[in-house]
Amino acid sequence: MTLGEFSHYGYFALTVFLTVMLWGYIFHLYRAERKGTRDYEKYGRMALDDEITDEFVEKKEEDSDKEDSKRDREI
Repeated sequence: MTLGEFSHYGYFALTVFLTVMLWGYIFHLYRAERKGTRDYEKYGRMALDDEITDEFVEKKEEDSDKEDSKRDREI
């Protein structure tokens, strides 16, 4: 096997790997949206609603409360 053949096989394997990863990510996004754990429509609006007076996509306080409760359980 020459170096040229090896690079062709490597390119093909990388293309297949990246395609599988892309489809896995798309499936993950679809499942999270369907379960209701994330609402990606809100995140899509971030580019349009980017002024300082606009509402937050997610409240930061809720996230920090969850992290505090996780830390309390670990201690």
